[in-house]
Amino acid sequence: MIICTTGLERSPESRRSGGALSSPTKSTRANLTSVMSKLHFYPNLTPREVIKRGAFGGCYFGFPIEEDTNFEYQELFDYHFKDLDTNLYLGETYKPKLNKFTVRSGMDYEYWKAMNWMHERDPYGWFEWWCKYEMGIRGEDDDRQISRWQDFCGMTGRWRHRIYSMIYTTKDWDSSPRIQQSLLH
Repeated sequence: MIICTTGLERSPESRRSGGALSSPTKSTRANLTSVMSKLHFYPNLTPREVIKRGAFGGCYFGFPIEEDTNFEYQELFDYHFKDLDTNLYLGETYKPKLNKFTVRSGMDYEYWKAMNWMHERDPYGWFEWWCKYEMGIRGEDDDRQISRWQDFCGMTGRWRHRIYSMIYTTKDWDSSPRIQQSLLH
């Protein structure tokens, strides 16, 4: 059984008098939000399945990065992509034909860097973070990345809701290949 304290415990005085719960502290609210967000992080594919289906134009880990990391990427590749064609994730140029929906989707690496959206531990970005997270590697950026995923394609995610509405309205499973490709990323 998992027991989660919420910070809404009764103070000794209120326990004696049967009074109300105390207000949670700011750090307790943040911890509770962190725990709850992780409980709702359940992508329906693994990183391997995403790469195998066709994502990132085949070049997610293929372009050179300026940042120096101490991370051994071969360990990540062996863990997630063993026996997959390296052209699916180590290509040097973006090839839309390698994407499941054969369209270019998402912003390029330079845009993400310019927006300061990369965490120093994961210089390749979101997908690198997720691969490491799936390997059991945790870091200070977990809550932000999980929150971004939830806002994008989680149960109430903006783009998930939009594509479901489009498909339901049009009865066309091929609606907006660009949104569907982005959701696969």
